[in-house]
Amino acid sequence: MPPLNGLTGVIPVVLALTGLITVSDRNSTVDLDALAAGTHTNPFAVLGLHQEHGRRVVRTFQPGAKSVDLLDRGGKALKGMQRVHKDGIFEAEMPPRLSTYRFCTTYSGGDSQTFDDAYRFPSTLGSIDLYLLGEGSHEHMFTKLGAHCIRLQGVAGTCFSVWAPNASRVSVVGDFNGWDGRRHVMRLHPGNGIWEIFVPGVSAGAQYKFEMLDKAGGLLPFKSDPVGQFHEAPPGNASIVYQSRYRWHDNDWMAQRNGAEQRNEPVSIYEIHLGSWRRGADHDFLSYRELAKQLVTYVVDMGFTHVEFLPITEHPFDGSWGYQPIGLFAPTQRFGTPDEFRFLVDRLHQAGIGVIADWVPAHFPRDEHGLARFDGTALYEHADPSKGEHADWGTLVFNYGRREVINYLVGSALYWIREFHIDGLRVDAVASMLYLDYSRKKGEWQPNEQGGNENLEAVEFLRKLNRVVHREGATCYAEESTTWPGVSHPLEAGGLGFTYKWNMGWMNDTLSYMKEQPVHRKFHHDKMTFGLMYAFTENFVLPLSHDEVVHGKGTLLGRMPGDEWQRFANLRAYYGFMFAHPGKKLLFMGGEFAQTSEWDHDRSLDWHLLEFAPHKGVRALVSDLNRIYRGTPALYERDSSPDGFKWIVADDSDQSVYAWLRYAVDGSFVICICNFTPVPRDEYRVGVPCSGRYEYLLDTDRPEYGGTAYTQSETLKSQAETAHGWPDSLVLNLPPLSAIILRPET
Repeated sequence: MPPLNGLTGVIPVVLALTGLITVSDRNSTVDLDALAAGTHTNPFAVLGLHQEHGRRVVRTFQPGAKSVDLLDRGGKALKGMQRVHKDGIFEAEMPPRLSTYRFCTTYSGGDSQTFDDAYRFPSTLGSIDLYLLGEGSHEHMFTKLGAHCIRLQGVAGTCFSVWAPNASRVSVVGDFNGWDGRRHVMRLHPGNGIWEIFVPGVSAGAQYKFEMLDKAGGLLPFKSDPVGQFHEAPPGNASIVYQSRYRWHDNDWMAQRNGAEQRNEPVSIYEIHLGSWRRGADHDFLSYRELAKQLVTYVVDMGFTHVEFLPITEHPFDGSWGYQPIGLFAPTQRFGTPDEFRFLVDRLHQAGIGVIADWVPAHFPRDEHGLARFDGTALYEHADPSKGEHADWGTLVFNYGRREVINYLVGSALYWIREFHIDGLRVDAVASMLYLDYSRKKGEWQPNEQGGNENLEAVEFLRKLNRVVHREGATCYAEESTTWPGVSHPLEAGGLGFTYKWNMGWMNDTLSYMKEQPVHRKFHHDKMTFGLMYAFTENFVLPLSHDEVVHGKGTLLGRMPGDEWQRFANLRAYYGFMFAHPGKKLLFMGGEFAQTSEWDHDRSLDWHLLEFAPHKGVRALVSDLNRIYRGTPALYERDSSPDGFKWIVADDSDQSVYAWLRYAVDGSFVICICNFTPVPRDEYRVGVPCSGRYEYLLDTDRPEYGGTAYTQSETLKSQAETAHGWPDSLVLNLPPLSAIILRPET
């Protein structure tokens, strides 16, 4: 460290007057005072073993120590160390030919502690790691940044690394050093702003944070580890050193996983908030292990192909449902450890269920222990509020133009896919990322370099993300509510590259239609047909998600008009319409048995409703819909192709009847018919592609679902009478408020 205020010549005099001793002028009182005060920016230059004026000197800082003895690696005492600063800096000359050593510190109360010196160990980051981290292209960044239990030179401990390029000093603090930021000041790699240190003796379970000084030397609030794998329960916010010991048993599942091929496969997703799906006897959360038993059995019985977890990344506030994450590399501790979460995923895979995780790269909260102004500057977020803040949510926006931030986000995605075997990521709030003027008034945003409102940096990030995710055999779902073109189109075709896009337009239109009194539905007939105008422009998921049962929206059942029977019949018909419509399926928990209370994240679903026949009937219907859907290629193989769909009846608004065909790749087909009035439509004629007998695959009016059993026959025979452009037709009685699916007898 260079001399300050021209004191070099007077340092020995100052030391003599104060009773302090140094071995060399190089380690002046300026250095020692800075060490003791916690302001020294490069303690590796002073502490540890150094060659100084022909001698090998070892130096340590042990606040509160009465004495420190130097030991050899085997623990044999070599000599007592000399105090060279009143606040606990000790040094001694190292005996010849020794390079490894330990310390034994004795405190005023008589207690002693023997340990290895953190400042005698080299960096754990190689030149390639440092280059890739600086370039923002290190796909295994989560194996280098964060906290990792390793053995270095035969010594067990934990390596801590963090990116904080604008800090003037970074320390790791924890329960292993009394949360004292002076004890383990980290080594800076100035080329890329990464600080790291190996702390011997620190093992899994240790709590830690990072303490930093900003550019001006001001002390910042303690920060949790951005790449921490496990975190303390709120209101605490420490990161926890974690070492996975899990052994997976889902090899068969992983061997066949290929996200890109799922477009021609059935996908029926059960969306779940783990904290409120079901609670324990004392209203406690179920653990990951308890969920692995109860949830897996339930999902298999219900016939869903996938589960989607609302964000399980660590978050400080229960009421955010995980959508304001702090730990993008940590499963929330609310339900157990990371390995227990692995166990849940493993059990789902063994049962044949895919796992999708809701993932939030669009924003992060302002909590002072999180990413906000991490090193005293706008590091992860934009400094410009017009780009760096979401006024609607009170959160901050990632800086998608910074390579290290992109590396962080892509690294998080890869972490969940590789470390937790997650099969897909549902990317939240994509629209807020794509548009510079998202939820901003005129004058609150700046156009891009081309004069438009597109966030070109976010676009490139999303394309990179999807390229990497698909390469790993996983899928990526966009919650995107605008007309941005090609969201789920391939990258080589100029698209964003998502596997699927949520069809928010379909959801809004069809729910709006279902809310209408049946007598008025004929005036809104197009709300159920309009989605077919664009159904094949993207690879769509039809989402009836958590967003439709919160914030005063009530429940799906509550949207249905009429008396009790009609409300349940409407809902059953709507589910039949949904499963027969092109697009993959998503249903939020509780919808499968017609939950009557708006979703509340603080309590369990109303499972007691299954004691009542109407709710039990809806659940039986959803289970059968999943079974029929999975067993009928015509309902899923051509979801994204116009060749897989043909209208039979699209214009019968007076009777609120719709009929259409769905085709499989091999040409096999089913006929789907919906009657959205409580009036039966007797002797209703529909054209069919071929003559013969047709059997019922589905009738939502069956008594086991709570219906009237209006239709008694199991099969129908076509007639040689032209209808709807076909030479043959069927005549059938349409039950009130119902959906039916027919197929030719084989």
